[in-house]
Formats: sequence, structure tokens, C-alpha cells
Amino acid sequence: MVSLLETRIRNRFRVQPHHANNHQTLHGGNLMKWLDEIGAMSAMRFAGETCVTARVNELDFERAIQIGDTALVEAYVYDAGRTSVRVALRAWREEPRTGETEKTTESSFTFVAVGEDGKPVPVPELAVESEEGERLRERALSTRA
Repeated sequence: MVSLLETRIRNRFRVQPHHANNHQTLHGGNLMKWLDEIGAMSAMRFAGETCVTARVNELDFERAIQIGDTALVEAYVYDAGRTSVRVALRAWREEPRTGETEKTTESSFTFVAVGEDGKPVPVPELAVESEEGERLRERALSTRA
């Protein structure tokens, strides 16, 4: 079994002008791409297989990320089915000089593990072996309720 905390991935992306929309803030499509990429990495770490996006369960943009800020993206597996993996995703704007953060986005994606033939394959059970892991799982489940 793979533990929830083993699937936790955080990555940063510097928001440049070519990432911006007409309001000079991060284009939602760029953030969605970054969420999908980090979410897939988390799902693959859990499944031990290639994982493909099956569904964007929800995607809530709460505030904008400005050009010059850093987008901090976090993903972790919070639930698993037979061949599917649910990944909780959050993003923050981070001021690169101070490290000050502010949550901007809450989301959840479902990925499916696929074998070399492209067909779904089973995934392991998810282990939640720590208080931190349980807190993260409960947060994800309560947000999705």
C-alpha cells in the first residue's frame, strides 16, 4: 500500500506575461494545465502506472494570481477505486521575495491508471498512516461533500 503522504507533490511555476489573460493575471487555462500535470504525477506515484485524466470533478477559482507571482500547486491522492484515483489539488499565489502565500484555487481531478495497452489497470489501496495524512484526506473529502 502507498500512503497518502507519499503521493503529496508541491511544485512552483513563475507566472510570466505569456501566461496572462486580458486582465494581466494568470490565465485559468494555464493554471488548469499545471493542476493536471501535478495531479497526474501524484496519481502515477500512487498507482505505479501511467495515469490519464478522466474527470475534473470541480475547479474553483477564488482569486487571481498576478504576473510576477509564483503559482504554488499541491496535489495528493485522497481516495482510490478499482482503477481510478482521486487527487485533491490546491494552488496559492506566492510572493517570490517574501514567500507570503494566499490560497487561490481548490480542485479535484479523477485519473485512471492504464497499462501499456492503454486499458485500465487496478490500483493499490490507499493507506492513511499519520495524523497529517488523515487531516489532508478529511479536508479533501469534506470539500467534495
